[in-house]
Amino acid sequence: MARRYDPGRRQRIIDAAIRVVGAKGLSGLSHRSAAAEADVPLGSTTYHFSTLDELMVAALRQANEGFAKVVAARGGLEDPAADLAGELAGWMGEWLAGDRTGVELEYELYLAALRRPALRPVAAEWAEDLAALLTPRTDPVTARALVALMDGICLQVLLTDRPYDEGYARDVLSRVIPDRDAGAGGWAGGPAGGSVGGPAGEPDT
Repeated sequence: MARRYDPGRRQRIIDAAIRVVGAKGLSGLSHRSAAAEADVPLGSTTYHFSTLDELMVAALRQANEGFAKVVAARGGLEDPAADLAGELAGWMGEWLAGDRTGVELEYELYLAALRRPALRPVAAEWAEDLAALLTPRTDPVTARALVALMDGICLQVLLTDRPYDEGYARDVLSRVIPDRDAGAGGWAGGPAGGSVGGPAGEPDT
C-alpha cells in the first residue's frame, strides 16, 4: 500500500510533544507518548525524529517562538528615543500574562538543556537572538546583561508564583543600561552602584 501523503504530520507530532510535556512534564515525553497524543503510528514519530533529543530540539525551537512573537508584535526598538527599560519590562509582562502553561513549558524545555547537550545550541539561540536585537540600542556587553537579567526575573516569577511587577522590572533593568547623559559609572533610572533589589524579585526597602 502506498504511503499516504500527510505533509502536516511532522508538525502535529511537535505540537503533541509540547502538549505531553505541558501535561506530564519532560519525563513523560517519549516517542510513544508523542505518537499517542498526535494519533499517529509510532513509526511516524521515529521516522521524523530518530531520537528523543531531536524531538525535544524541535519542541524547544517552537516553544522559543512564544517570546519572539511578543517582541515582534510590540516592536518598540525602532525609536532610539523610546524607553528601553520600559519596553523590555513590557515585553516580559505581556509574555508572562499569556498562557502560563506555555511559558512554564518553554522554561522546562530550556532548562532541560542542562542535562541534554543536544538542546544547548537551541537554548542558547534565544539569548543570542535577543542580545543581537538589543545591541543596536546599547552595546554587546550590556545587551547580554539585560538578557540574563530578564531571564532571571521571569524565572523568579515562575518559581515563586508571585505576580509580575512591571514597575520593579523596569527599575532594575534601567540600572543596567548606561545613562549616556550621566557619564561613566552612571545608570539610567538609578544612581551609580545602586542596589538592584532584594531576593525573589522584591525591591529593597
